[in-house]
Amino acid sequence: MLALAVLTACAASETTAGKATPSAPPPAASVQVLPADKAGNVPTDQTVLVAAQGGTLRSVTVTGKAGTLAGELSADGTQWRSKRYALPGASYTVSALVANPVGQTTRTTTTFSTVKADSSFGIERIVPHKDDTGLTVGVGMPIMITFDKDITDRVSVERNLIVKTSKPVEGAWHWFDDRHVDFRPKKYWPAHTKVRLEARLAGVRGGKGMYGKRDHVLDFKIGREQITSGSTRNHVLKVKRDGKVVRHMPMSAGKGGVWKYYTTSGIHLAMSREPVTIMVSPGIGPGQAGYYRLTVYNTVRISNSGEYVHSAPWSVGSQGHANVSHGCVNVSPANAAWFIKNTLIGDPIVITGSPRKLEPTNGWGHWQEDWKQWLQWSSVKSAITESI
Repeated sequence: MLALAVLTACAASETTAGKATPSAPPPAASVQVLPADKAGNVPTDQTVLVAAQGGTLRSVTVTGKAGTLAGELSADGTQWRSKRYALPGASYTVSALVANPVGQTTRTTTTFSTVKADSSFGIERIVPHKDDTGLTVGVGMPIMITFDKDITDRVSVERNLIVKTSKPVEGAWHWFDDRHVDFRPKKYWPAHTKVRLEARLAGVRGGKGMYGKRDHVLDFKIGREQITSGSTRNHVLKVKRDGKVVRHMPMSAGKGGVWKYYTTSGIHLAMSREPVTIMVSPGIGPGQAGYYRLTVYNTVRISNSGEYVHSAPWSVGSQGHANVSHGCVNVSPANAAWFIKNTLIGDPIVITGSPRKLEPTNGWGHWQEDWKQWLQWSSVKSAITESI
């Protein structure tokens, strides 16, 4: 009887109501924030994470006297992550507005502070540079960065050196020492590619207690593809532009005999264009046998060991036939004038036939290393560039 009475009572309740009992309103949404509220000595590279519970995020800001941290909201609106590093020794306030399914909003505010820096580092020099190389460069041009302090946390720094291009390019950074890191593609840059370097170094750890001072951005462009090649055996430079030969130039290379008088074989890059260069015999002083001091015109530097392609009116008779120079590539005055006018900094100049090889650290001998060798000195290895 008791069971029946209960059942009858239930049935009578539903019939009397004539409709479902109204459901309770949903609870207010909440958020979780990392780092935790009032956390201190937070690493600058720790991601700020804001996660909604029982709702979606309407807005998130992370601000402080040092600036604002940009972030990204997930597609479903439930998570927000910071995209940049915080600065050392800074305090930040996280403010998050979350809404539950019926639009009721709740604001949560937390704070945290980051670890203090003992020292800072910055970029001393970036190449290409508008004053030294111009911002339209040849297809062999590396990006070269010199820091003002030794970098011991290479991985952290290299991860924040972002190369973006208008055409996809596979490339990698290469550390020559603790202050120098350079980027080059696996193959020459595609002609007419736009390139942007974003060195996102503000707050990045470069070593124990040492953090980056600020960000740097560099925009430059790759020009037409021009590759010059020549052999010390056939004594001719051939200039090919966008796949088409545009000039043949008879040349005379290093006479050899003494090692320093051989022109180096290898993939050189045009490093500078100099209307006038004073050339002095290396390691030989005035009055000694073999001493010379010459004023030379229309020179294109191709190494740090004193090699140029330059005007040499005194050797025109040998150009195309014999090697008579002290190591430079001699061409006629007319060809030298044309070459300096038509060369971009970073254009490859490939010399073959000499027993003396160009060292990868002799000037911009970056292409002397094959891709496997280049990657041995990369902390993050190769990647396809991001799109501009």
